[in-house]
Amino acid sequence: MKTLKILSLAIIALLGLNACEDDDNFTIIDSSETTSAAINLPQDNSSIVLDISNPEAVAVTVVWDEATYSTPTTVTYTLELASADTNFENAVEAGTTTDNFFSWSNEQLNGVIVDILNFIPFTAADAQLRIRSTIGEGGEASYSNPITFTITPYTTSLPRLAVPGSHQGWNPSEDEVEFVPYIASSAFGETDYEGFVWLDDQFKFVGPNDSGVFVWGNDDWGDASGVDGSYTEVLTLDGEGNIGVGTLGGPGYYWVQANTDPEELTYSVQRTSWGIIGSATPGGWDADTDMTYDAENMVWTITVDLIGENEYKFRANDAWDINMGPDSDGDGFLNFGGTVNFSVENSGTYLVTLDLSNPREYTQSIVQQ
Repeated sequence: MKTLKILSLAIIALLGLNACEDDDNFTIIDSSETTSAAINLPQDNSSIVLDISNPEAVAVTVVWDEATYSTPTTVTYTLELASADTNFENAVEAGTTTDNFFSWSNEQLNGVIVDILNFIPFTAADAQLRIRSTIGEGGEASYSNPITFTITPYTTSLPRLAVPGSHQGWNPSEDEVEFVPYIASSAFGETDYEGFVWLDDQFKFVGPNDSGVFVWGNDDWGDASGVDGSYTEVLTLDGEGNIGVGTLGGPGYYWVQANTDPEELTYSVQRTSWGIIGSATPGGWDADTDMTYDAENMVWTITVDLIGENEYKFRANDAWDINMGPDSDGDGFLNFGGTVNFSVENSGTYLVTLDLSNPREYTQSIVQQ
């Protein structure tokens, strides 16, 4: 009987030990038998050009030979990206998987390369990739040999110039003032800047430094006369004077344009006051209905009775020189001029808002009250 009790206790103890091992998921790994992952694709010294026209399309698929361990187990792979020749000191974790492959879309990889690694858009530069393999929590990592590749990223952000001046304390730095107005060019690499800015007197144009920061000491442009108050509409980087709006009617909402191409170097400043016009509006196509500028929100607004099944658009200064209609080029923003108008389906009272605060990304909204 005693022998039977001892045997029963031994069986219970053995079962308990097995249960503990199952609960703790305890596995002994012999690190001497570990092999690291090995990258097969992309190949070392390959070249990648990210496609701005297909942001959701696959840009790169990384494929590697799996890491092996002395005991079969689930392996977590982390893809690390870094600037070449940095020894991965500031590596970015750019993806994690338990498979032996991983894909980035153009948009995903571009975000890492431009926003985190700070590569310059549309400029080829070298990056490095390696695979970090780990098992369990806190397990020792193994690393694949790195590969180097050349990558050309892009940007969908338009290049900008800051417009500091007496209207905001003469400070171009976003870190030091609540708001810095900007003008933007039509595309990366272009020098034809424009935007709408509330101005009260004098101002200048300031470009970004290599890190994209706007500070004094960067390139800054002023009037080529070299004398404040004498406005030639010609820009210069050296010996410049401030640009001003004193002769244009003083404080107001201005359409500001500048071209910093060394063979152009021109600017223009035109005061604007906005309204709506069209068959849906009280004045028809013969007279504007004036909007009011909301300085706090930097938008033009009007609450107005509109006639259903009719049209309207925006124009400045009671003239057709500057007018805006719906998006006609597919970029999601309003366009100058054109023959296309906004339409109103039902008659009623509407709050109409024109937002020109983001250069070249102008929008409108209409809400029935």
